[in-house]
Amino acid sequence: MKLYSGPLSMFGAKAEIAAREKGLELELVMVPFEMATLYQPKHPEVLRINPKRQVPVLIDGDLELFDSTQIFEYFETVRPEPALWPSEPKARARARLLEHKSDEVYFPPIVRLMGLQDVPDDPAAVEARAASKAFYDEMERTLGSRQWLAGSYSYADIAFYMAQLFGARMGAPMDATHLKLLAWRDRMSARPAVAQVAGAMGRYILSQGRKLPPFLQALT
Repeated sequence: MKLYSGPLSMFGAKAEIAAREKGLELELVMVPFEMATLYQPKHPEVLRINPKRQVPVLIDGDLELFDSTQIFEYFETVRPEPALWPSEPKARARARLLEHKSDEVYFPPIVRLMGLQDVPDDPAAVEARAASKAFYDEMERTLGSRQWLAGSYSYADIAFYMAQLFGARMGAPMDATHLKLLAWRDRMSARPAVAQVAGAMGRYILSQGRKLPPFLQALT
């Protein structure tokens, strides 16, 4: 397998963590990236395979996939153990919904904050932080007394961990009202696959002269 990702790709990091959790052997290709120009010029294999022109892209022989969730599903099929979706149908559906919400409900406000770092009082920034806080509140309730978001450790945990990493960097961190989530994040950071991937991202960020939230600094 060959996985195309980027040093600051949240979705690529999700796929890489999943592969490492599964013990899958893959070649990791980091496409060109610069803070000023981002992913320009685009990698030709990414352009060829993904009409959205984004990483991650996975190649396994004659199979070519893009989208981190589709890659999750493929990993689960080719390497069922250790399972990263719950086996019970309703639990699996809930886990898939949590993974989807991390990507499509929580992350878009964080993306909006990326262009508002110098104007934290801009109404759009205030609204984005409020949306993030509401999502943390929901995840705090969802976690409850469990160790992992969907009961057993799953792709839902991988997705939200990487998403909240960007939230913390963009000025929308979890706080003291989210003690269960903060403990969950510590458990996530202690997992070797998570520490390896998130730590590499943290080191890249430091190399660009940017600051890290304390939990990520500890992984570098």
